[in-house]
Amino acid sequence: MKKIIIKNIGTIATGDIKNPIAKGSVIVIQNGIISAIGGEELLSDTDSSVKIIDANGGTAVPGLIDSHVHTTLGDFAPRQKTLDFIESALHGGVTTMISAGEAHTPGRPKDPAGVKALAIAVSKSFYNAPPAGVKVHAGAIILEKGLVENDFKELKEQGVWLVGEIGLGSIKSPEEAAPMVEWAHKYGFKVQMHTGGTSIPGSSTVTAEDVIKTKPDVVSHINGGPTAISLEEVDKIMDETSFALEIIQCGNPKVADYVGVKAKEKNMLDRVIFGNDAPSGTGIIPLGILRNMCQISSLSGIEPEIAVCMATGNTAKVYGLNTGILSAGKEGDIVLMDAPLGSVAEDALGAIAAGDIPGISMVLINGEQAVAKSRNTPPAKRAAK
Repeated sequence: MKKIIIKNIGTIATGDIKNPIAKGSVIVIQNGIISAIGGEELLSDTDSSVKIIDANGGTAVPGLIDSHVHTTLGDFAPRQKTLDFIESALHGGVTTMISAGEAHTPGRPKDPAGVKALAIAVSKSFYNAPPAGVKVHAGAIILEKGLVENDFKELKEQGVWLVGEIGLGSIKSPEEAAPMVEWAHKYGFKVQMHTGGTSIPGSSTVTAEDVIKTKPDVVSHINGGPTAISLEEVDKIMDETSFALEIIQCGNPKVADYVGVKAKEKNMLDRVIFGNDAPSGTGIIPLGILRNMCQISSLSGIEPEIAVCMATGNTAKVYGLNTGILSAGKEGDIVLMDAPLGSVAEDALGAIAAGDIPGISMVLINGEQAVAKSRNTPPAKRAAK
């Protein structure tokens, strides 16, 4: 069994909102899965075949999850004409991505056969060849007129399990969308819904009432993509539903702050998840999830370890993923980070609370080193080795 031990961890931020900080300084990974978390007693069972990573007093967090990307094929963003944007996100600590629909694919088909074929092809392509090792759950079907219940059954049999944000295709009204959402849920799909003003030509404005009537799993960019609904509508969604509340980097910062403050007041922090919405008209922000964490903690009064949960475990629970939480039995997706050089903070969580982007010194995917030193974050005060 391939065994990796991470030792000398200063803080283990678990990503689990019910237990955000774990006791211990050692994480053991066997065959890509976390097998134990504890103290130095876990170091006794080592031999020359064990790979040792020294966290050097830094912080371990789960690999970050970007809940909102618009993939095409490969690591290319045609809307921004940018290559390797997924690998760049990896250098910002992102190890898992969730597609919100392949809306920017040039010449995207809009007939039932075409959207099904695109979803299947993109889904299988990313599972067969994950860019830089990043776990990309792609091929989110965009709802178009003419889709029937059996289409969702066939898609699920081919490995497709996501519905891209409703409102990007020809299905726009709750009356049209709600029956398709019921079909999707029947076959185990997770459903996202565009919220707020239009984002691209052909998309539609979606109100709180539209979302409530349609009953998705995720309120995509509740803070706008980039144009947000009113604060009154935000309250309506928060109070009248149990849907996941997605805050994105390419959205309205005032509404993002409002959602964070209200979620804390209403004891709804477990509903908040983080996405980037790249490639959007706003651009591509490789550190978007880290920026969300810093913004919500430094400006909205959210504890930094809870901000970590919003970027990891909360999202994993919404989508049923076996990652995003540092616990035995979970996939060994781990980011080692610390306060950046020059920060007023002493550690990574303190940096997040202060609004400073942490310095990432190592990223592991399934226990394998994917990044030795981030090319996009500031250098860490204490680098893992």
